[in-house]
Amino acid sequence: MKTVVCGYGEVGWTCLDELLRMGADVPLVVTHRDDPGERIWFRSVAERAQDAGIDVVTFDDVNADEAFQRIAAARPDLIFSFYFRQLLSPRVLALPTAGALNMHGSLLPKYRGRAPVNWVLVNGETETGVTLHYMDAKPDHGDIVSQRGVPIDRDDTALTLTRKIAAAAGDALREAYPLLVAGTGPRRPQEHRASSYFGGRKPADGEIDWRSDADSIRNLVRAVTAPWPGAFGFFRGRKLFVWRAETHALDDGSPAGEIRLSHAGTPIVATGAGALELLEVGEEGAHEAGASWARRSGIVTGERFDRR
Repeated sequence: MKTVVCGYGEVGWTCLDELLRMGADVPLVVTHRDDPGERIWFRSVAERAQDAGIDVVTFDDVNADEAFQRIAAARPDLIFSFYFRQLLSPRVLALPTAGALNMHGSLLPKYRGRAPVNWVLVNGETETGVTLHYMDAKPDHGDIVSQRGVPIDRDDTALTLTRKIAAAAGDALREAYPLLVAGTGPRRPQEHRASSYFGGRKPADGEIDWRSDADSIRNLVRAVTAPWPGAFGFFRGRKLFVWRAETHALDDGSPAGEIRLSHAGTPIVATGAGALELLEVGEEGAHEAGASWARRSGIVTGERFDRR
């Protein structure tokens, strides 16, 4: 059964690797060119395919005629989308004889859309997962074949959670692929009334509102910390990134955004409810301990982050 893979990122690498380990016939891999403005921390789908002797192509638009013809020439029985960053058009989805499936990084129908790993952390969820589902014209909408739950630990970041998601995706695919080949894969309609949708995130979405409660700000920090662009505030007119933080029991009525220094010299910032201890910070991508930054910058108790 010929299988075309459209994939990128750590989940893309893991799922392609799993297919090849199972002996899948993959004549073509469609992937993305790495963006020079993006921090590339994940393994390369293109390199994994090339190592296996598979043809690799990239297209600015996977739904354009050139791409369509190239995929059609592979005569796919299955098409998989593994963290591919473009939706496949209905005519591409109609090419495979046995169906086109997507691996999504949430427990559908919850968290349809973009950046589900980041959004579940922003929202303080304690569980997420992966869903292998058939694709149709609507994003993350088709029948479910397989799901795997993934617990979210309090100290998980987008990086650690993505790695958990990738491992779970490999497990789900390992179970489902032989059934799909045999034509016995399950199909369970999604409960669309229970769905939620979240859009993409931009670096600017990492700006901290110190009027929020400390738990919410901590969740934002871990959702976008490196290698993502980071959460940030403005201090003395300059952007300061907060790479790691912990909630603190400070409750002295300080206004949101005002700094206190701990006995160890670590900055503690009052929020709308509770306070946040800044354990690791940095300007313009630099990283240093919060206490080191406070000492080097001559921070004194009572200084305040710039108001939004």
